[in-house]
Amino acid sequence: MNTREIILRRDALKAAAGILGGAVLGGCACAEKLGVGAGGESQEKEEKEVRISAAEDLMREHALLHRVLVIYAEGARRIDADKEAPLKPLGEAAAIVRTFVEDYHEKLEETHLFPRARADGRFAALVDVLQNQHNVGRRLTDTVRELCGSNAGHSESARLSQTLKQFSTMYLPHAAREGTVLFPALPRLFGRSEYRQLGERFEAREEELFGHDGFTRMVERVAAIERSLDIGDLARFTPGV
Repeated sequence: MNTREIILRRDALKAAAGILGGAVLGGCACAEKLGVGAGGESQEKEEKEVRISAAEDLMREHALLHRVLVIYAEGARRIDADKEAPLKPLGEAAAIVRTFVEDYHEKLEETHLFPRARADGRFAALVDVLQNQHNVGRRLTDTVRELCGSNAGHSESARLSQTLKQFSTMYLPHAAREGTVLFPALPRLFGRSEYRQLGERFEAREEELFGHDGFTRMVERVAAIERSLDIGDLARFTPGV
C-alpha cells in the first residue's frame, strides 16, 4: 500500500469516527429532551408542564362544591321526611364550604378575577350579582353552622332544611354561570402569560392554606361525609337502581 492510500484510509477512518461520535452525542441530546435516562429531573419537568390552568382549577373546585350540595340535599330530604336531622355530617360539610369554598375559592375569584372582569365592562353586571351571592352565601353558611351546632328542635330543623335548600338553589346556577361565561373568558381577560401565572398563583395559595395535595384531601373529607349518609355509591343516583 503506497503512502497516498495510507493517508486516504486514515482520513476515511477519522471521518467515520466523527460521524459516529456525532450520532452518539446527538442521541444523548435527544434522549435528554425526551426524558430518556434523565431520571427525576425530567419527571419533575413533566409534572410542572401538566399543571392545570386557572379555569380548570376553579372548575374542579366547583365540582367539589356540587358534591357538598348533594349532601345538603340529602340532609334537607331527611328533615322534610321527619327523620332525625344529620347535624354532624351537615356541620362538617358546612365547615368545608366555609374554609375551602368561601375563604379560599371565592377569595381567589374576588381578588383576582372580579376586578379584571368588572373593568372589562362586558361582565360588570354579572360580577355584581356573583359578588352579592358570595355575601349571601356566607350568611347562609353561618346559619347552617349555627343550627348544626345546637340541639335543633322541630322549628330549627325546618329552618335548617330551608337554609340548605336556599344555598343549593342559589349556588347551582351561580357555579354554572361562572363556568360557562366567566371562566372561559379568563385567557382573553389576562393574556396568555399572565393567565399561566394566575394558575401558578392559585396552586401556591392552595398549598399554602391546605398543604400538599390539599384538594385531594378535601375530596376525601367530602367522600367520608357521603359514606356516613349512605350516599357514597354513585350508582344509587341512577334512575331505576
